[in-house]
Amino acid sequence: MSIIHTEHVSKRFGDLEVLKDINLTVEPGEVVCIIGPSGAGKSTFLRSLNQLEKITSGKIYINDELFLHRENNHTVDKIAPEKQKELLLQMGMVFQQFNLFPHKTVLENVMLAPVLVRKLDPDHVRPKALELLEQVGLSDKADEYPSRLSGGQKQRVAIARALAMEPKIMLFDEPTSALDPELVGDVLAVMKQLAEAGMTMLVVTHEMGFAREVADRVVFMCDGVLAVDAPPEELFGHPENERLKSFLGKVL
Repeated sequence: MSIIHTEHVSKRFGDLEVLKDINLTVEPGEVVCIIGPSGAGKSTFLRSLNQLEKITSGKIYINDELFLHRENNHTVDKIAPEKQKELLLQMGMVFQQFNLFPHKTVLENVMLAPVLVRKLDPDHVRPKALELLEQVGLSDKADEYPSRLSGGQKQRVAIARALAMEPKIMLFDEPTSALDPELVGDVLAVMKQLAEAGMTMLVVTHEMGFAREVADRVVFMCDGVLAVDAPPEELFGHPENERLKSFLGKVL
């Protein structure tokens, strides 16, 4: 059973086609990294999976269920609203920017969604939230406010916040791109731990070392097309696609 499966997904912004016939499957426990030049459509594709962007055409399946089918900007078929909400809650997402609530403590930021969205008792959520902060190495920052954290610490709080909803898959949209270079390693270490624990992950990233070391598969996108989908040792070690060769020559 696949967790995410897309068929012929396309996305237009006016006359600009940013996604062109994207077919991708992510299996449970897989780590799939999406790489490619800026403007390739990587983030747009990720955001289309959880409806932050509405696709123009194509089908999206989640847990082997048809989540959404659209053609020419019109919805052909979709699941019932309650089921849609349930499936969306199974996808945690971490953005480039941290989007923490500045007036709430680190612990309150992590607890917020389970309490407000899942309607769980705060006393039930608190121990799990503290456990997640320990997991990302920030148990000593529970009572701090985001303004007192570094960028890397904020991003690790954002990861803990997403995990608090107990997702089945984590979507990462260039989670280290807004960080100073010396702060990137701590965030990547947390992501690597998640991968080793069996979390299904779809990661848009410019960190080639992470993709090479952690990914089960690496997807290269350019000009809105999924050009290459291969194991990292094949994609990095024996690139045959000319655009991929050019890209790797610039970033490695």
